[in-house]
Amino acid sequence: MNKVRCAIYTRKSSEEGLDQAFNSLDAQREAGLDYVKSQKHEGWVAIETAYDDGGFSGGTMKRPGLEQLMEDIDKGRIDVVVVYKVDRLSRSLGDFARMMQVFDEKKVSFVSVTQQFNTTTSMGRLTLNMLLSFAQFEREVAGERIRDKIAATKKQGYWVCGQPPLGYRLQREGEERGLYIIPEEAATVRKVFERYEETQSLVGVAESLTKDGHSTKQWTERSGKIRGGKPITQKYIYRTLMNPIYIGKVTHTRNGKTEVFDGRHEAIISKETWNRVQASIQSQSRNTNHRWSKPCLLQGKLITPSGCAMSPTSVQRPLSRKEQHGRKRRIRYYVSQQALKHGFKSCPIKTMNAEHLDDLVRGLVLDYVSNHTLDENDPAIRDAKVRELIESVVLSTDSICISLRRDSVADLWKQTGEAQNQAETSRPACAYAPEIEERDDLIVLTLAIQIKRLDGKRMLLSLDGGDLVIQSKPEPRQHIVDAIGHAYRWH
Repeated sequence: MNKVRCAIYTRKSSEEGLDQAFNSLDAQREAGLDYVKSQKHEGWVAIETAYDDGGFSGGTMKRPGLEQLMEDIDKGRIDVVVVYKVDRLSRSLGDFARMMQVFDEKKVSFVSVTQQFNTTTSMGRLTLNMLLSFAQFEREVAGERIRDKIAATKKQGYWVCGQPPLGYRLQREGEERGLYIIPEEAATVRKVFERYEETQSLVGVAESLTKDGHSTKQWTERSGKIRGGKPITQKYIYRTLMNPIYIGKVTHTRNGKTEVFDGRHEAIISKETWNRVQASIQSQSRNTNHRWSKPCLLQGKLITPSGCAMSPTSVQRPLSRKEQHGRKRRIRYYVSQQALKHGFKSCPIKTMNAEHLDDLVRGLVLDYVSNHTLDENDPAIRDAKVRELIESVVLSTDSICISLRRDSVADLWKQTGEAQNQAETSRPACAYAPEIEERDDLIVLTLAIQIKRLDGKRMLLSLDGGDLVIQSKPEPRQHIVDAIGHAYRWH
């Protein structure tokens, strides 16, 4: 008789009661073992590995016990999966259907101790899907009840969102339910509002508070694990300034709509201070809306060596004296998110002129694919195709690495009928050839550079100080023009 290897899977949604000597998981496993013993005449044997998930919802597949179970099924170590009830395995019809497909592929049977099925028959599948549909319906109804309860509780002015923000703590034993002020943290909150009114700068407030030794809210969980206590960032300052809890309010968001209720806790910030800060933030938002109007080639693809994104923005500068007449020119550049959050001293890259960097990356990519047709296309179409080729661009102080998608490059050559060896007939766009390395599905172009400031801009130059980009027509360099003017005057 062939041995049938049986895996018993157990799950409980909450952690309540799991510390007992005999808990719900033990009861489910014992019922599964009894069922396996009743099928001993069929050769059924329970394997020793325990697939338990205590404190995990049945609406998600991200459960350690379930992941281990699916891994062992994939390796062919299991013949039958035994559960106490169907909803112990999953409460999602879609997730369950995908698991059943894997079970079929690996020739694994599924058994419920309290609900008799045979998943090899169409009637068994129909019954199973009907029961699972009811389990999913029960889960959704329970979720609706919980959300209604949260909304009703917040309407009464109570905090029901877990750990409260900086400045407050939950009630202790013997205290009435609600939020209570922590004097030391409340002083930090007041400093945030006061310093923002003084400087009007989120980054400036974050830098000054970090310098003074302040950090984000820190607390200890019941398990003893310490949470929070991280450096203060621009985003953290913004969330603090925009949180109505500090004026004694409680908010509730549902279906995209946010309601504000009067809270039962004491306010830390006066309404007058709150109104001044909100007006200032709204004024700054209106003044900076223009910065995102023009798209950049490397938007969403440019990062620093530490993995921080570099986002496009712009600034307006006056024209030269002859051309000014009240007009201004817009200068686009990329700025490091690390510099914005923690101050410009924290990031060696800081900012980079976007037009100059876009020209260099575009030139290196076009040189590699050696595609004349792409180079002669409409600029908008050309840049769209270049972006399709680029996976990411890493800008360091001494190099720039461009990762190209191998399949996209191959598709481009196939579509245009061109090959990489046609580079001799193409005018290069970059004066220096990068190192080329193939990594799995990527082609990485690495070019050694140095960053220097010229004409008021931080520019990328070769190691010997030469220009990296070959311009189609000569362009005057202002610092050279100024030097010639000074030399002529001195002469």
